[in-house]
Order: sequence, then C-alpha cells, then structure tokens
Amino acid sequence: MAQRGESYKKAGVDIEKAGDFVKRIKPYVADTHIKGVMTDIGGFGGLFKLDIQDFREPVLVASTDGVGTKLKLAFAFDSHDTIGIDLVAMSVNDILVQGAKPLFFLDYFATGNLDLERAEAVVRGIARGCKMAGCALLGGETAEMPDFYPPGEYDLSGFCIGVVENRQIVDGRSIRPGDAIIGLASSGLHANGFSLVRKVLSNSKLNPEDIFPGSAKTVKEVLLEPTRIYVSEVFNIMRDIPVNGMVHITGGGFYDNIPRIVQSELSTRIRFGSWEIPPVMSWIRNEEDMSWEDMLQVFNCGIGFILVIPPEHIEDVLSRLGAMDCPAWDIGRVVRADAKNESVVVEF
Repeated sequence: MAQRGESYKKAGVDIEKAGDFVKRIKPYVADTHIKGVMTDIGGFGGLFKLDIQDFREPVLVASTDGVGTKLKLAFAFDSHDTIGIDLVAMSVNDILVQGAKPLFFLDYFATGNLDLERAEAVVRGIARGCKMAGCALLGGETAEMPDFYPPGEYDLSGFCIGVVENRQIVDGRSIRPGDAIIGLASSGLHANGFSLVRKVLSNSKLNPEDIFPGSAKTVKEVLLEPTRIYVSEVFNIMRDIPVNGMVHITGGGFYDNIPRIVQSELSTRIRFGSWEIPPVMSWIRNEEDMSWEDMLQVFNCGIGFILVIPPEHIEDVLSRLGAMDCPAWDIGRVVRADAKNESVVVEF
C-alpha cells in the first residue's frame, strides 16, 4: 500500500500532498456555503439546487476570467493572499452587469509543484472573494504539472454562475438620453493592464516595501490591492431604483467597455475630473508619459463600475453608495449620438 503513487511522485506529482491540500482548504470552502449547496469538495462535480419557487422565469448567467499578468507581481512579491479576491471579482462583476446574483464559483489552480502554503493562501483569498460576493465556492481543480510552469509560479482561472429574473435582465436597452452616468470608485488597478504596470515598475526602480508615491501604503500593497467586488452595493441600489444599464470597467478601459451597453443612436459624455484619480494612475501616466486618453483606454482610472440611471435618482444613489463606503460620483450623461457617432466622448 505504501508503494501506491511512488512512481508518479518520482515523476513530480505528489498525490498524497494533493490530498493534504484538500483537507487544508475544506474549512474555507465550507464557510462560503449558501442555501442551495448540496455537496462538499472532493466529488466529481458540485451540486447546487436552485429554488425555482423564488423565480417566475429564471435565467442563468455565466462568466469566466483570470487575473492576467498581475500574477507575475504576486510571484515577484511572494504575496498570494489577495490574488484570489481578484479572481472572483473579475467574473462576478461581469455577471453583475446584467443584474445577475452570483450563485456559485469554481476555480482552476495549476502549478508545476504544489506548494501547500502558497496554494492555501490563494484559495483562502478565493473564499474571501466568494463571501464578499455572497456566492458559494462550489468546487474547483488543482493540477500539479511538473515542467509546465517555472518554479514558484502558478496559473489561475475562475468560473461564476449567477441567476436573474428574465424580466429584470439589465442589457442597456432601456437607456435613454438624459440618463445619468454614476461612477463607482475602483480600489486601484484591479486586474487589468499589468503588462504595462510591470514595465513601468521595472523602469521606476521602486522596491516592494518602498512607500508608494502619493500614498501611505507600500508599493506591494498598492499594486496588489484586490479588485473591488460591487455585488452588495449594486443590489442595494437595484432594490428600489431603476438601473437602465451597467458597465464593468475592465480590460479596454472606458472606450471599449461603455459601448457594450450603449445603443447605436446614443452616446455618452464623460466629464473627466469629476471623480477622484488614484495616485497609482497618475504615477503610471507620469512615468510612461501617457495621455489621459491613452490611460482611459487601458485602465479604469479610478472608476471600476458604472450605473446608468434616471437623473432624478442621482442624489439618492450617491447617498446610498457613500453610506456603504463606496465612493461614487455623477460623471456624465447619455445623449443622442452626433454625426461622428462616437459611443464614448470624454470631455477634458
């Protein structure tokens, strides 16, 4: 019996260690369980029972994403306890745009050699992200793949399933001229643009423990600040106030994401400077000598999520978001498209 798995272990895959890892993460996974979860981790598939009595016409919404080369900084700084929050956020914020409530999340963690402490820290962060989003960590996959990844590195991807009532899907079709554009603060860089961020960091010669320019935090803390999860804030607003459209400002910044919900006959006018720009954004711009137009194409520049609402609800929405410790600003309006037919016009 002691010989079982020895040949595989010599090839670089430790089955016994994988079993220990499952035992380590079980408490974190169990802590995310919500109504509907029917299985613990370890099975071939996770079971979730949707209570259809809560819906007239439920529609499932799915999304998958990773965290890109932000992982490279987690490796370089040897800091792995928040990258899992990023992983959850990138998917749950995407389905939130359509009004979907996250139900459960699945993760994929792959590495060349399983480091139990590092892997546990990653999954602990994923579980924290799931708790923030109000969804269950239903299961996942841990793959030990010798010679496939450099020592000390791993890859992550995540998968989220949510549900929305058919008649309550938010798809932008109800957006009208005059609607207000409310920008919700980002927590920083989130998980986009890190190929450029790493280039800027390398040229700057800053060290991980240095105080970041314009901040009281270290370089490591600022650059690895996890992505804000907007689920509780958005559902608080949607409970009483009509939301005609939503945008997750992710890869592609303002110019690529806002057009995804705006009908061809409409345009958005964004007032640059109507919100607070985080120091990390100004640092990148100055170090790389970028224009703000270029910055808005790559980064969130301080706005991680957008709500499009009727203008009479502006004060109520801003007040609610402020009470939930989510800074937000009235940053623009929806107008009829002009001859240029641009979906996004930023007024500097």
